[in-house]
This record gives sequence, C-alpha cells and structure tokens, in this order.
Amino acid sequence: MAATTTNDSESSNLYDHNPSSSSSTQTQPLLSSSPDPYPDSSDQTQFLQISYKNAPNRPFKDIPFLILFTLFSLLAFAFGFFSIANKNNNYDSISSYYYNSTSSSCAKNSTSSITDGGGVGDDPLGFGFARDVDDDRNLGLLLFLGSGHFVKGLVWALVVTVLLSGPIVWGLLLLLKRYSKQVVYVAVPLAIGIMVGVNVYWFVACTVRDTCCEVFPLGYRVLVLVFVFVVIGIVVWVLVVSWDRVELTTRVMGVGADALSRNLGLFGVLPVLAVGLVVYYVPIVVFLVFARMNGKIVAKEESGEYYCVWKRDSWVPAYYALAILTMLWTAAVALETKAYVITGTVAQWYFSKDDETARRRIRSSLRNAFGPSFGTVCFSGLLICVVWIIRATVDCARREDIPGFFNAVLRCFVNTFLSAIDFLNKFTINFAAITGEAFCTSARMTYELLKRNLLSAVFVETISSRLLIGIILVVSSIYAVAVCAITNAASDLGIYSYYVGLSTLLLLLVVLGFFAHVLNSVIDTVYVCYAIDRDRGDVSKPDVHEVYVNLPISRSQRSSLISRAPLNV
Repeated sequence: MAATTTNDSESSNLYDHNPSSSSSTQTQPLLSSSPDPYPDSSDQTQFLQISYKNAPNRPFKDIPFLILFTLFSLLAFAFGFFSIANKNNNYDSISSYYYNSTSSSCAKNSTSSITDGGGVGDDPLGFGFARDVDDDRNLGLLLFLGSGHFVKGLVWALVVTVLLSGPIVWGLLLLLKRYSKQVVYVAVPLAIGIMVGVNVYWFVACTVRDTCCEVFPLGYRVLVLVFVFVVIGIVVWVLVVSWDRVELTTRVMGVGADALSRNLGLFGVLPVLAVGLVVYYVPIVVFLVFARMNGKIVAKEESGEYYCVWKRDSWVPAYYALAILTMLWTAAVALETKAYVITGTVAQWYFSKDDETARRRIRSSLRNAFGPSFGTVCFSGLLICVVWIIRATVDCARREDIPGFFNAVLRCFVNTFLSAIDFLNKFTINFAAITGEAFCTSARMTYELLKRNLLSAVFVETISSRLLIGIILVVSSIYAVAVCAITNAASDLGIYSYYVGLSTLLLLLVVLGFFAHVLNSVIDTVYVCYAIDRDRGDVSKPDVHEVYVNLPISRSQRSSLISRAPLNV
C-alpha cells in the first residue's frame, strides 16, 4: 500500500528552512543527481518511483535463480536418498578383510573380530574417533560432576534464564522505546566500568597464582594491562568527542524500538525460520554420513605390500561439494529471508494509514518472501554465499602467510570489495521487500537512493550497533553476577557457582544478541523508509521524520550533525 502524499504546505514546513522561499520550492529528492538542491518536480520522472506494493500486485521476479536453487535442493536430496539405498554394508567391517594373493583381491576373514586391526571397526559410525585412556578419564570426570549438585544447579540456572529471557527482552525494549537516552547514559559508564574491572581482575588473579606468574611474566602482564587501558581510553575519547552523535543515535534507537514494539510477532516468526533451517539441514547431514558408505573394499599396494582399503565411489566427492554448497546457499537464503520479512513487516507499518494488525503484516511478508520474491531472495543469498567462499579463501591464504606486497594489496582490495557488496546487498533486499522489484532493479534503486546518503546510512548502522552491544553486555553481566550471588547463597557449589554464572551469561548474551540484531534491522528499515519518504515528498510517520531529519544526508557534508528546523506538520 503506497503512502498517501501529504499536502504541499506540510512538506514545505518539514524541509524548507528558508521561510522566504517561494511556494514552488520542492523538497530535495534523494535520487536526483542535479546539483540544484531543489530541482523542479518535472525532473523527477526520470527516476524510478519507489513505493510499497501489496502481494496481489507483485509478479514473480528472478525466476532463474529460484529454479537453480530448487534444482540444487532436489539434487542434494535425490542423491542423498540414493546414497542410503546404495550403501555398502561392509564399510564398518573393513578391518576384517585381508588381501588374498591367490585371487588378487580382498577377502573377508570370518574368524577375525570386527574391531581387530585398529581400522574403521574402532569407530562403528565411521567418524574416525577412537577411545583411549584419556577418554575414559574425561568420562569419569563427567560422571563425577554429574553425580554432584553442579549439573543440577546448572540446569536450573539455564532453565530459569530461558524463562526470564522473554521478560528481560520485553523490559529492555520498553526502556529503549521510552527512555532510550537514560538507558544509554547508564549503560555506557557501566560498560566502561566492566571493561576496567575485568582488566584489573585478570591482572590481580594472575599475579596471586604462581603457575600463571611462571607462564606469564610480570613484564608481559603489565604490557597487556597498559594496552587494554589504552584501548579503553580511546573508546572513552571517541565517545566524548562524538557525544552529540550518540545523543542523536539514542533517539534513532528509540524510534526503532517503537517500530519493533508494534511488530512483536517477529520474535515468534524469526526463531521458527531458524528451526526450519535446522530441519532442512538434518537430512542432508544424514545423507553426508551415508554417502561415505558408498564404495567398495579394494586392494592397495604400498612398498611391495598389499592391504585392504576403502575406496569411495567416484560420485561421492562431487555430492559432498553439492551438499555443502547447498547448505551454504540455504543458510544465506535463510538470512535474507529473515531480513526480507523484517523489512516487509516494518515497511507495511511505516507506510500504512490504517490500523492493520501485526499478524497480517507478517503473514503478507512471509507470503511475499516465499512467493513472488523468493527468486530475489535466492539471488541475494547466492551473492552472500559467494562472498563467504571468497572471504574464506582470502582468510586461508592469510593464515598461510604468503609473502609479497602484491598479495597484501590484493587481500585488502578483495576485502574492501566484498564489504561494499555486503553493504549494497543489505539495502538491496530492503528495497526488494518494499517494492517487490527484481534484485538488479532493487540494487539500482539502492545505489541511486543511498549515493547521496551513504554517510547517514553508515552513521545509523555503526553507532547504534555499538551502543546496543554495550547495553546487552551490561544487562548480561548484571544478570550473571546476580546468578552467582544467588547460587552461592542457596547452595554449596563454591567455585562452581562461577561456571554457572558464566553459562547464564553466555546464554543471555545469545538471546539479547538476537534481540539487538533484530532491532538493528528494524532501524535500517525505518531509515530506508524515511529516505523513500523524502524522495517522494511524503511524511508517513511524522515522529520518525522528527528524528531522522537530523541525520546528514550528503557524502559531501561534514560528518558533524547539522542543525535543522524542527518538524512542523
């Protein structure tokens, strides 16, 4: 549903900072390449019109990539079922085979035990693990811990954390919605205090222990201590010199929290998508296990001696490559589907003029993601998958420490190029969710709309994410300290209470990290919707414009905030 255009006087009051300007002056469009900040409205016809499109009006886009993804999935499952039906049952009993010189082949020794010879029989599942004395000792340690109160206390702490994670997320969302400035003002000093405290704690703890002092001499400890304090000092200095930006970002976070609070159903849908990905992965993993059982036992000669080895069928390595690529592509598609659903849901709320329920908005976004735009989602996921593979290759080359100035420059260039692709692809899927256009058309819209707003996009993306990281770190740390105190008071676990607190800290960090990721996606979506509003001269959400109008909108502008006239609608 397209946003209803406000009247000329409202648009003029919102963006016109010169009260003496003529009535014909128009809002500066973001898609314009004209140096004139107020081009004539007739020139806007050369740009693509951007507006939200409902599902009935959306044709299927990027169908070849939809077909290609479907073909990859069907081949992965078809050959997987074939691997199960064609498996060789002798795979687990290779150690019972010997080389028969008479027949020049391997024959089974019926008197030999399956587990003799240290072959695959040591590991019936074929994963290459063998038990030894250390494994038995570790098993005994686990049984010892399991027989005490540690596991019971740990399980209870994790269960309570899971139950409380929902209210904690809900409370944090309400605080960010209504008191985002106060939350940041409290969380930032606490986060700095936590970093200082952890730095001092490890130094003192290592100093009082003889074993640590032997491994880590005093000079190195002091060097690390000073280095960490320097890093903390740099962080504090950056916060102080850019505090005006932090204040604006707190308002942006408040707007994003308000948008997310009106679409709480996303917290139920997104985990279901993750569970669906796991369900999709399970059979493929099983297929990979059975694929290695496709082959035969053959004789191999080495240094004049013959012995029996397992030889896989020639198609198995190709299937491994196909299955792994399919899993990577599916993971990328799941990520893009999540971004698509978030963007589509929030965009409907932003451009909607009626009281449409969040459930209908989410249902419409899911229908678009797995319907007309699924080919676009697959295209975007394919690009992400390629970026992952190239980046992994570059990281592998860096670990090999290949010398040469050219290699270093090439790695820097590749990483920069891949980061640019990630950035462009991120906003491209936003435009695809809003407009229903094909990937290439959405990418063109992304480039044209953001090339005059690249600084503000980075501004919104970076600062808000850093502040959210600090907030969730503070909340998780406070919760973990409370768990440790309660565990010490209510049980006799002693030092093991710290392990319980650490486990709950990690669990809550995962939950709050998911919340922060969703909130960041909502903030990005609201920014894109605001940019579309400016381009069209609309004001769909006045409270959003009141905050986002303070963001810098041009690459040529200084990164400092420019004072603007207040919203007047």
